[in-house]
Amino acid sequence: MNLHEYQAKEIMRKYGLPVQKGKVATTPEEAEKIAMEYNGPVMVKAQVHTGGRGKAGGVKYAETVDEVKNYSTSILAMKIKNLPVKKVLIAKAVDIKKEYYLAVIMDRDKKFPLVMASREGGMDIEEVAREKPEAITKLWVDPVYGLFPHQAKEITLSLFDGKTLALQSVNIVIALYKLFAECDAQIAEINPLALDGEERLWVTDAKVVLDDNAISKHPEIESLRDPDPGEEKELAAKEAGLSYIPLFGDIGCVVNGAGLAMATMDLIKKYGGEPANFLDIGGSSSPEKVEKALEILLTDRNVRVIFFNIFGGITRCDDVAKGIIQATTKMKIELPMVARLTGTNENKAKKILKGSPIVPVPSMREGAIKAIELSKAG
Repeated sequence: MNLHEYQAKEIMRKYGLPVQKGKVATTPEEAEKIAMEYNGPVMVKAQVHTGGRGKAGGVKYAETVDEVKNYSTSILAMKIKNLPVKKVLIAKAVDIKKEYYLAVIMDRDKKFPLVMASREGGMDIEEVAREKPEAITKLWVDPVYGLFPHQAKEITLSLFDGKTLALQSVNIVIALYKLFAECDAQIAEINPLALDGEERLWVTDAKVVLDDNAISKHPEIESLRDPDPGEEKELAAKEAGLSYIPLFGDIGCVVNGAGLAMATMDLIKKYGGEPANFLDIGGSSSPEKVEKALEILLTDRNVRVIFFNIFGGITRCDDVAKGIIQATTKMKIELPMVARLTGTNENKAKKILKGSPIVPVPSMREGAIKAIELSKAG
């Protein structure tokens, strides 16, 4: 679960991190009022779940209220990487003397939280890692014991020349790690951590990504979810007990079981097709779940054919067949559909589908080939 910058900063503020004043606006008029309240230079920043906002023109420095209104008007009309900008953050500008990078991420290879710090703040950390790997300090933390003060001090001493500033900023590292651990985050990043002319540090940009599998432990954070158009379908699928991930092809796949889903997509690729999604209806599928799966698939305009590949065990083939028929009677489905239903109650399923427009196939190989043929014919 991604958070917007303003949401990430609000959580960081609660953990005692030095975040400059800022409020979010959804209209140019709201942005103007916030700027008048701050009475000085501000940053106008697009709030979308993607990087590259500055390069796209979604981050502007404004010295006057009129500039704030003009910039917010243009930014709120933008799309950045095809995502519409619905909100802007109006943040009090910081007179930046130096920029640093500080983050805690989950290192999946070592299965440990990793604290990363660099004097090359304000830049893409992947670019820094590629071109100047020696510029990044890394410290792996035992999740059982957590981050010790002396470890946080190692990080700050690598960032700052002056010991005074290094010692004063130890609490920033400790607070960021505490946020990461207590919120079940995958990423908690400050880029840049800015030093102003008065030797004060500020969180001027923030990123927090949370583990979806742990969100149920944090209902107060779950309420912050602001799904992008693609995520809305994933959430709808999750609520219906389905697993759905959109891809970029034109063959919609409905399967039961993650392993079968991967095998189905591999087979489609092998014979020259492109899967449009990963959609797992799971075990004990009711006709209603199958109907919901089709409803979600039909919202993807790239889908040209639907391939049902069901290996019935706990999942009954007749339940899937009933779901297909229910969906075709309730919804206008003009796409061709291919079905390979094997296993529990497959003979009942064949009787249910007899006379319907669904194209039956005896194997997943033949199903994949037929689906590709129909996608190209359409």
